[in-house]
Amino acid sequence: MIGQTIRDLRKLKKMSQSELAKVVGVSQTTVTAWETGKAEPSSSAISSLADYFNVTTDYLLGRPEKKDDNVDYVALDKALDNARSFDGEPMDDHDREILRGILKGYFTTKK
Repeated sequence: MIGQTIRDLRKLKKMSQSELAKVVGVSQTTVTAWETGKAEPSSSAISSLADYFNVTTDYLLGRPEKKDDNVDYVALDKALDNARSFDGEPMDDHDREILRGILKGYFTTKK
């Protein structure tokens, strides 16, 4: 999951893997390994990435910013199981996680 997040943030900045590697102080091969899930960044690399992309380390790790017990996660997951993408195909895991985050945010602020 962290690899996909790193890739998404890098692409939002329109950076190459080599450019990101220079910013973080690792090799381009290391960035490739992170993005493909073959390796995990060290804690210092996660900290550097969070600073550079202006996100929290929890965001990079895929953790929620805060815990909220008011959201019925079972019902939310059930709804997402039945959701389809625009072309009628089942959503992939990445899109499902994005939509889950949006819906969690919506339901936690709607009280």
